[in-house]
Amino acid sequence: MTPPRRFTELAAALAALLFLLAWAALHTAWYDDAEIVDIPVYASYGNAIQDGAVPYRDIRPEYPPGALPAFVVPALLTDDEDGFRRIFESMMALFGVATVLLAAVTLRGLRASRRRTAAALALVAAFPLLLGSVVLTRFDLYPAALLLAALAALVHGRDRLGFGLLGAAVAVKLYPAVLVPLALAYVWRRRGRREALTGLAVCAAVVALVFVPFLVVAPDGVAHSLGRQLSRPLQIESLGSALFLAAHHLFGLEVEMRSGHGSQNLHATGTVLAAGVLSLVQIGVLVWIWLRRPGSKEELVRWSAAALVAFVALGKVLSPQFLIWIAPVVPLVAGRRGLWASALLAGALVTTQLWFPARYWDLVSGLAAVPSALVLVRDLLLVAVLVVLVGRRRRHHSDPAPTDQG
Repeated sequence: MTPPRRFTELAAALAALLFLLAWAALHTAWYDDAEIVDIPVYASYGNAIQDGAVPYRDIRPEYPPGALPAFVVPALLTDDEDGFRRIFESMMALFGVATVLLAAVTLRGLRASRRRTAAALALVAAFPLLLGSVVLTRFDLYPAALLLAALAALVHGRDRLGFGLLGAAVAVKLYPAVLVPLALAYVWRRRGRREALTGLAVCAAVVALVFVPFLVVAPDGVAHSLGRQLSRPLQIESLGSALFLAAHHLFGLEVEMRSGHGSQNLHATGTVLAAGVLSLVQIGVLVWIWLRRPGSKEELVRWSAAALVAFVALGKVLSPQFLIWIAPVVPLVAGRRGLWASALLAGALVTTQLWFPARYWDLVSGLAAVPSALVLVRDLLLVAVLVVLVGRRRRHHSDPAPTDQG
C-alpha cells in the first residue's frame, strides 16, 4: 500500500535533518583527524579561472567541464583559503540534502511502503557517518544529486527531463553514463522507439552544450583530461591491486607503489595485464546488465544500482569517494534484495573508513598488512553487493508476481 504523500514529505524532512546532523558530526571527534583533502586542488582551478585562465587551454583540470562550477563559485565568493573550504562544504551539504529529497521523490514514484521509505532514507541520509570525512572534501555529491534527479524524473514519467538531467550528470563526472543504456531501454519498452531516441538526443545535446565550447577553444586540453582518466594504471585500492597485495603478504610477491595520474598505484609483474583484464570484466558485466532491458520502475532502479556498483567495484581505480556514487542509489532497491545489498554496502562504507584516511599512508608507503586486508574486505563486500543485485531470487509458488509497487 502506497503511504500518504504527507508521510513521504515528513520522512523526507526528517531524513534531510538527519543528513545535516551527520554532516555536522563529520567535523567532530575522529572524523576531524588526519584528513586527506582535494580542496586545495579545486581552489587552484577556481582561483586560476577567476584570474582569467581558460580551462583546458591555460590550465588542465582532470574533470569534465560540468564540474567547473564547484570550483569557480567558491573562488568568486572568497579570496581566503578557509573561506573557500567553508563555501565548498556548504555547497556539497546542499547537494547532499538535495540527494536525500530526490531519493524520497524516487521512492514516492516507486510507491514504496512506509517501512521501505523510512529504511532507505535513513541509510541515504546517514551514509556520510559510515564513510567518513571524504564526503566533505570531494565534489561527488554534485553529480550524485543530478543522477538522483534523473532517476526521479524517469520514475515519474518525465522521460525527457530525466535524460536531460542524466546528460548534465555525465558532463560533471563521466560515471553516470553507465545509466544511459538502461534509461534508453526503459523508455523504449514503455513508450516506444521514438520517445527513447528523443530522450537520447536530449541527453547528448546537454552533454554537447557543456563540452563543445571547451572543445572549440582547447580540444587538446579536453582530450588530455579524458585520456588521463582512461589511461590510469591499477590504483592501489582497486580489487585487482587488493588481490596483488594479498599475494604479497601471503606468498611474498614483490610489489611496489608508484604515484602517477593523480593517484597511488600498484606495480608488480602482471599488474598491467590485471588492469586490462579487470577493465574487460567491468565492460562485460556492464554490457550484460544493459541487456537486461528494464521494463518497470523497480527494474530500472535495480539495474541502475547494479550498473553503478559494477562500474565502481570492477574498475581499475577505486577511490573512497567512488562510494558516494552508489550510496544514495542502492538503498532504493526493493525487497530483501535491497535490504541485503544495503547491509553489505553499509559494511563496505564502514570498512573504507577503518583505513581511510587514518591508515592510508601506511598502505601506500609501507604496504602495511592491516590496511591491505581492509581494502580487500571492502572490495569483496562491493562485489557481494553486485552479486546480490544481479542474482536471481528464488520465488516460491506463493510469492506474488513483481510489480512497480515494491
